Amino acid sequence: MRSEVLEADGARLYYEVRGSGPALLMISGAGGDAGYYSAVAEDLADAFTVITYDRRGNSRSTGRSGTPMCLARQAADARALVAGPAGGRALVFGNSGGAIIGLTLAALHPDEMTGLIAHEPPAVNVLPDRDPARRFFSELAALYAQGGGPAAGRRFAETTRGEGTYRWPGDLWERFLGNQDHLFGAEWQGFASFRPDEAALKAAPFPIVLGAGSEDRGTYYARPSVEIARRIGVPWAEFPGIHMEFLRNPQRFAAALRVLATQLHSGGGEVPESWSR
Repeated sequence: MRSEVLEADGARLYYEVRGSGPALLMISGAGGDAGYYSAVAEDLADAFTVITYDRRGNSRSTGRSGTPMCLARQAADARALVAGPAGGRALVFGNSGGAIIGLTLAALHPDEMTGLIAHEPPAVNVLPDRDPARRFFSELAALYAQGGGPAAGRRFAETTRGEGTYRWPGDLWERFLGNQDHLFGAEWQGFASFRPDEAALKAAPFPIVLGAGSEDRGTYYARPSVEIARRIGVPWAEFPGIHMEFLRNPQRFAAALRVLATQLHSGGGEVPESWSR
């Protein structure tokens, strides 16, 4: 692994590169830290050039402004990493908020991508109007306003299936705690307002796959993946485990991601029937 810093429109983005082969950019969700994917990236480094990064304002990257950050800014940062260390084009994987950023990147900058795997985007605005999950972002925003990052962070963890049943790497946990105010104060509004650009995603010149973990049925962050896949007419894939299976059991998660990423890269977007719905 080598770590570098990329200058990107007023921020210094920390990123890590592992392996060789086709470029795979992995975008993290809440907390925005490259460390979420360290173990998975190591496993995939024999087949891909895996690029992970700390999103703007998170962990070892700079760029906090104290004002709300739009998703176009997040997508522009991802695009800069594709243009730089990824060599101009990349297959993109995103989990949670990272999947929302990946969908935004696909809509705004399709020429930079060879494919997208969007794992459990919490795009609650695609759910029915009266669905209780539609209140998730506003309820946590209110909790943050009342009790700050720790209160909102605790509630966030309580809504995420499987959290508390395994241990995070200590350094990742410490960095995450330092990112909570940035998450709820600057990034939250962008994630809360996200609606996929269905026309742009339908027109994407590369394969897109939505997916969710086998243990996450019924959650506010898994159900939107099925609805988005249905709306834009792309395959949906079941991954093993929970929302953050890449931390709980990275080898298991990497094995599933390897199959799908390899198929998208080499098979022209034809996803095996066992992975499709």
